[in-house]
Amino acid sequence: MGSINCTGKGKLTNMAVQSHRFFRLCFALIVLSFSTLVVSPVILHAADKQSDQSIKPTAAKFRLTYESVTLPANEKMGFMGGGFLYDISDWFSIGPFAYGALTGQRGGFITLGGAAELKRELTDALELNSGLFVGAGGGRGGFQLSGGGLMLRYHAGVTLKTDHFGHFGVGVSYLDFPDGTIHSTQPYFAYEYPFNTLVGSGWDYSNEAESAPVGRAFQAEQELAPVFRTYRIPSGVLADNGAAQHRTIHLMGAEWNRYLDDNWFLRIESEGAMGGKSNGYMQILLGAGYRMEVLDGTWLKLSASAGVAGGGNVATGGGFIVDGVVSLQQRLSEHLYAEVSGGYVKVPETNFRAISLAGKIGYHFFTPDLGEETIPMSDLASFNGSRFRIRAAHQSYLKDAPNWRTHHANLNVNNLGIQLDAFLHENFFLTGQGLAAYSGKAGAYMTGLVGAGVHLPLFGSPLFIEAEGLIGAAGGGGMAVGGGLVWQGNAGLGYQLTDAHSMIAQYGYMAAPKGNFRARVLTLAFAYNFSLFTR
Repeated sequence: MGSINCTGKGKLTNMAVQSHRFFRLCFALIVLSFSTLVVSPVILHAADKQSDQSIKPTAAKFRLTYESVTLPANEKMGFMGGGFLYDISDWFSIGPFAYGALTGQRGGFITLGGAAELKRELTDALELNSGLFVGAGGGRGGFQLSGGGLMLRYHAGVTLKTDHFGHFGVGVSYLDFPDGTIHSTQPYFAYEYPFNTLVGSGWDYSNEAESAPVGRAFQAEQELAPVFRTYRIPSGVLADNGAAQHRTIHLMGAEWNRYLDDNWFLRIESEGAMGGKSNGYMQILLGAGYRMEVLDGTWLKLSASAGVAGGGNVATGGGFIVDGVVSLQQRLSEHLYAEVSGGYVKVPETNFRAISLAGKIGYHFFTPDLGEETIPMSDLASFNGSRFRIRAAHQSYLKDAPNWRTHHANLNVNNLGIQLDAFLHENFFLTGQGLAAYSGKAGAYMTGLVGAGVHLPLFGSPLFIEAEGLIGAAGGGGMAVGGGLVWQGNAGLGYQLTDAHSMIAQYGYMAAPKGNFRARVLTLAFAYNFSLFTR
């Protein structure tokens, strides 16, 4: 009898724990979903047309955070976050965010997701804020630490605003993996770089004002490119398990450069392994560089970056990595360029090092560089309202091969992520997508894909059909993806709720050419159409 009572109590306790975790998850998802769905009809409202003659910029900020997270057995992990927050109103912001291990023993522990924040100004210089991050990922500890991969982060803090040096913040955060073993409260420190951007809700931004010359002070030069990179690793470099590191890692990702003037630029780069024997390796780098024109249309570029990296049995220690790069860029047309680069990458904490070789075909463009003031449409005559779309996506992988995973092969996997589309034509778009697992005991699984798609409205109705093909890198979470290269095809039906909002359901298939991973893919996405003014 005593044994029966004890078992029953254990079951009740386990049910209570699971119910508590489920409640936390539901609460976080409800808050973020409510924020997105209810506020999104006025999302970036500040950039909507004030009239037919003017448009108001949207206030935004790039934020970096750092905190020391306590793992089981009192292990410490220095955790850095970075992302963009866009003001929906004077009291609410929302945007994409990522976190990664920087110090400790968990290099490669990385999560991706979205953040929402409430704020209240106390004075012109002081602000109170609180927020929520919902994302997915993990790494270097797998499902033992992160469970399915779902990460929730809550924070409350205060921010000091300065006129010339950005904003500085401190506060307290709570980091929670509901079905993992990380539940940690700690102080955090933050730095913010505020800026303004011109983003219009929807796609109806034709500009019939007479064109006029545009000065350097009114435009910001930018570059965006897919990156194909190879690391050549010398002998003597050891993998995380102490064996010899495989001599090559092939990477695929994306790079964004934003020029401060004619020569200096800032850069953000993210890549994942797609070849070699290090599937699951990922890196996110932030840096700066300088360029000089050597011939008409030919540029020499020097840059240095630092960031977080790891996974794939690559010995990155706590996760901190640095690199230096020399690049040669050749303009192919007004918008397109080709670039090759060589460099050196090093993890200061371990003996990992590599020669880095890369190739890029990128897109070069200008956007308005502006302050907080409302802009007359006549001042934007040289810029076009280019069509973009962002999709907050949920994807389910359904098993389609018996050995598609190296563990928990009987479980399907659910992912959360962001999909960004650039429409080159009303019926054709390029897309970049990043997703990470949040359930299915696949914590640490991530994928980054690029591709193209078609968009076809149906007979003037709100319905439309879409199809897309993608290729990219994936790894982690026990997925049998070989070297990391994967392809995916999707097709589905969408419904245009408003001029700016739509829902899209897709069915697809995903496979690793050099691995056993095979999965049917179900996708449900909430999409937001917006315009960027580019030249």
